[in-house]
Amino acid sequence: MRERFRQLKDYGFCRIIQMGGFFLRTRLFYRPASFIFFPIDIRGKKHIRLGQGMTCGTGCRFEVYAGDDAGDVLTIGKNVQINDYVHITAIHRVSIGDNALLASRIYISDVQHGNYSGEDAQSDPEIIAKERPLSYKDVVIEDNVWIGEGVSVLPGVTIGRSSIIGTNAVVTKDIPPMSIAAGNPARIIKTYNPDTRTWERV
Repeated sequence: MRERFRQLKDYGFCRIIQMGGFFLRTRLFYRPASFIFFPIDIRGKKHIRLGQGMTCGTGCRFEVYAGDDAGDVLTIGKNVQINDYVHITAIHRVSIGDNALLASRIYISDVQHGNYSGEDAQSDPEIIAKERPLSYKDVVIEDNVWIGEGVSVLPGVTIGRSSIIGTNAVVTKDIPPMSIAAGNPARIIKTYNPDTRTWERV
């Protein structure tokens, strides 16, 4: 937080006043988050757990649709930095680990309209899309993951600790720890070798 205030000299007077209001609003209504740039759209707040020291950019949308007894459905770890216009939807479980870094315009969801996975009952394409029964698979983003600009993380995905997801990637399958993935669909392009302390091409 001290670093953020040291950066205030880069803003004009009116912006500094506005940010002071953002800080107070965060501390009053969104503890234990550290700083939120408003506006933010939060739906199903009682099922969302914000982590200590989390910061969040402007225009983010976090929505949870779950029963009253569902408990925490969307959990965000400690010291997570989420930038502008990130959209997260959850009905069962989306978990973001400690020290994750999320760039802007990211979409993360554990749910979709219908089932197209090749498992269980398949959705009929003649049914109106918004009326198809929802299906879900948990999403887990482990500690220290960096997700680049414009990434989509789809249901059923686990992204392993300390991995990096490249700009505009669409993550449809698990990404192992300490890997770099990119593309649509995302594929692993490098992994970290702790013995040589280098990133090696796959």
